[in-house]
Amino acid sequence: MRSYLYASFILLVIFGGIGGYLTKRYMEFSKLDFSPPAVAVAVDRAAVNSWSQSLSAVGTINAVRGIELKSETAGEVSEIYFESGQTVSAGQPLVRLYDEVEQATRENRLANLELARVFFDRDKALLENKSISQSQFDQSRANKDSALAKLSEIEAVLSRKVISAPFAGVLGLRQIDLGDYLSLGDVIANLQDLTQLEIDFSIPSRYRASLKTGLKLDVKVDAFPDRIYTAKVSAIDSRIDISTRTLLIRAIFDKTQGLMPGMFGSVKLDLGQTQELVTLPETAVTYSVQGNVVYFVHEVENVATVFPRVVEVGSARDGKVAILSGVTEDELIVTAGQNKLYRGAKVRFDNSSGTK
Repeated sequence: MRSYLYASFILLVIFGGIGGYLTKRYMEFSKLDFSPPAVAVAVDRAAVNSWSQSLSAVGTINAVRGIELKSETAGEVSEIYFESGQTVSAGQPLVRLYDEVEQATRENRLANLELARVFFDRDKALLENKSISQSQFDQSRANKDSALAKLSEIEAVLSRKVISAPFAGVLGLRQIDLGDYLSLGDVIANLQDLTQLEIDFSIPSRYRASLKTGLKLDVKVDAFPDRIYTAKVSAIDSRIDISTRTLLIRAIFDKTQGLMPGMFGSVKLDLGQTQELVTLPETAVTYSVQGNVVYFVHEVENVATVFPRVVEVGSARDGKVAILSGVTEDELIVTAGQNKLYRGAKVRFDNSSGTK
């Protein structure tokens, strides 16, 4: 019995020691911080700046004067006076259609007119001498006028046999060859005046009150990424597109070197208005299904955590973006390193590099 009690005492001491050790280790373990490490981010404070309001859009460049040259009558191509890509002057003949029959008809009608004029002059003198009646003279005058009208008619037909450039410009690819038979409306080539180009683009209709002719805009095209072309608003459409609720704008380029009709242009339109707005680095704004999001920093007892907030953004330029709502001046926001953030995440500040 005594040995049993002694053994029980020994076991109690052993298990008590183990329990005490485990309790001590648990207390030490419970004091450890197993939360994720703070994420390194770059931060900046929101500032209020004078901000000129501008809009961005994409437009299509067109020639102020640009057409497809088409045949105005049917006929066989007898002469071609131009090559693809040629620069031509206003009124320069480009194509002649076969016109021998019409030329012969013109000569016949010209002779008839000359004869009618001879009879008219003779009858006029006879009428003055009262040698013929007024009705005979009237018939002579009618014959002369009829001959003149018939000559004018055939000359109009002949004029359509020659296709000329209506204005100076650059021709596109030639669509015809000698001997081709052209029907009315067949395309010969396109003609573009590259000295005067315009761009059409659309903006939301809510900006209508800020629009007026003469507003300046900058245009960039993919073909010349290092160039900025300037233009001025020349016309504003008289109605809103009911399907897109946008307004069509047209602007004329100041200089057109290198530009071609059909190019797409990225437009930045200066509305000529300045506002005091909160601005942030463009990198501060991220995108989610909820919209544009900015991470705000909340500091308590030297512990910084972040919380996302949906904001309304305006125009952007030179690496800055205007914030229309959702941010107030001097709030601390994350400008880089957002890819590792979540609501309530701890952060540490490191502005030594662009991304953290």
